[in-house]
Amino acid sequence: MSTTKQTHRAGARRARPTAGKPHSKGVRLWDQFLQRKRPLGSLYAMTPLGRVDLVKQGVPPETLGILATDMGIPKEQLYATLGVPRATMERKLRERRPLNQDEGERVVGIARLVGQVDHMVRTSGDPKGFDAPRWVAAWLNRPLPALGGARPAALMDTAEGREIVSGLVAQMQSGAYA
Repeated sequence: MSTTKQTHRAGARRARPTAGKPHSKGVRLWDQFLQRKRPLGSLYAMTPLGRVDLVKQGVPPETLGILATDMGIPKEQLYATLGVPRATMERKLRERRPLNQDEGERVVGIARLVGQVDHMVRTSGDPKGFDAPRWVAAWLNRPLPALGGARPAALMDTAEGREIVSGLVAQMQSGAYA
């Protein structure tokens, strides 16, 4: 490869992170989540493009610990729900390496579900004393007739499954499913 091509490619790689302001904004946003200045469920209120940007930047592995704590479940249970290997997640945490896009989408998906439930309760009922992350953790592990007796947690490891689960929550809000 010629030196000109190498320089051009290296320059293009360096330009990506700083070329768009969303990257630096996203990094600041992840810091707010990790410092607990903003709840992970607030990802629900973001635009889909905003969530895509956050996933592409790389979800910090510490996010899993925060989510598990908020949900009141062991990290291992969250890993199983998301279909991510425990050893891989622990290694990324140790090495401070972000999750890959697929892993990041799974984490953002469950955080978004928590936000969806929180939003639903705040707009439709009395949120006093309601703990959306813990409710989601319990609900994900209940067999549901709408899923043929399957648990919603069994669907959280795929994009289509997360969409189905989110749809069930939306149906509960509308009264179509209880």
